[in-house]
Amino acid sequence: MNKLKAFGILIVGLVLLLSGCSGFQTSNNEEPATNEEGKTVIDFWTFWGSEIRRPIIEQIITDFNESQDEIEVKHTYLPFGDIWTKELAAIAAGNPPDVVINDINATALRGEKNQAMNLADLLKEDDISERFYPELWKATLHEGDSYGIPFNTDTRILFYNKDAFKEAGLDPEKPPTTWAELEEYAQKLDKKSGEDYERIGFYPLWGIGYDVWLLNANGQNYFDEQNNFEIDTAKNEQVLNWLKTWKDRYGENVINSYQAQIDSQQGHPFFSGDLAMIAQTPTFYTQIRDYAKDLNFGVATLPEYEEGNGNTSWGGGFVAEIPAGAKNPEASWEFIKYLTDVEAQKYWAVKNFDNVANIEAAEEAANSDEFTEDGKMVYEMALENMEHTLLTPVPVIAPDFSSLINPNVDEFMLGSMTAKQALEKSQADVENLIQKNQ
Repeated sequence: MNKLKAFGILIVGLVLLLSGCSGFQTSNNEEPATNEEGKTVIDFWTFWGSEIRRPIIEQIITDFNESQDEIEVKHTYLPFGDIWTKELAAIAAGNPPDVVINDINATALRGEKNQAMNLADLLKEDDISERFYPELWKATLHEGDSYGIPFNTDTRILFYNKDAFKEAGLDPEKPPTTWAELEEYAQKLDKKSGEDYERIGFYPLWGIGYDVWLLNANGQNYFDEQNNFEIDTAKNEQVLNWLKTWKDRYGENVINSYQAQIDSQQGHPFFSGDLAMIAQTPTFYTQIRDYAKDLNFGVATLPEYEEGNGNTSWGGGFVAEIPAGAKNPEASWEFIKYLTDVEAQKYWAVKNFDNVANIEAAEEAANSDEFTEDGKMVYEMALENMEHTLLTPVPVIAPDFSSLINPNVDEFMLGSMTAKQALEKSQADVENLIQKNQ
């Protein structure tokens, strides 16, 4: 027992020694950490650990640290699947990070659960809400207050192969504008050798999900401003049946074979000309740039349900949050303001070819000399499409509601439910969830 006690004392001594040698001191849970120079040290958690993104976010951090002499930001990388579980555990333990990157569509939910700090008081002193696209800012609000600051976003657009258009007798400068035209074009672009497809014109569930097409057709979310939920409609029944006709046309084997190629990235059928059109995020361009630099392609908005219906698209993104219980929210706020201001946002946009939340930065990035002509074409389309892009914030009365809808749609696509049955069950399941949470 005496040996065990001595060993324990030795371990504690080593931990304290290493803490002292690390360049900063961790004080008690009520006080922020400081380094040897007396700067407040804040811990910034992200999931950006790739060889492309990590150097970019760390350069932004370095620039911030060198821009002032009161705060030092430390970057902690955690894998995408772990970061938010560990954040919640850290909040529960009373030792959360100072700033964390989190999903924008669940910001209000985290606010309601007191997992993220209410930023109202900080925004009273320094209102930066006008920096961002209105749809993004709206997604950060719970009961009128913001719980996160938009960092980046995305949208969905149509990529198409201009050479395939020419070969099929289609004008390469006139992509399809309606769902009816999309079907017509796809049939002309389909190319078969016997029973085998040499080229597929289009398949709507590669690149995006059924929910984007429902959003596109309706021009609005499942929930209205009063949080009334509606999915069981005649139009949505038509949309699901329309999606099923594409699956029936090509067949399970062809779809699965192409999906395997899509998953391989480098062997993507769009790069080889075996797929003529695909709906994707604008960042899909970086794969074209890296794996198919000679591809002759164009981009367009997603076709509208019918003429005059509108080109609604869907977007997501991430916010910079101050977790509940963070020790120095004022220092965290100073860093978040820098992270979402024009200089840092433009740098992130240009280096990552990513859609950023700051409007001015996004517009400046579109004219960057670092983009090729194709890159500028895609980025400009992404900016234009933000006007038509809706987010789907998770309502606090129906957290994870999509998990109740997806299985029903899957059953419909497998043929074990009709579209009407899938929608009726989804309506009832989500209404039951709402009733439990009210």
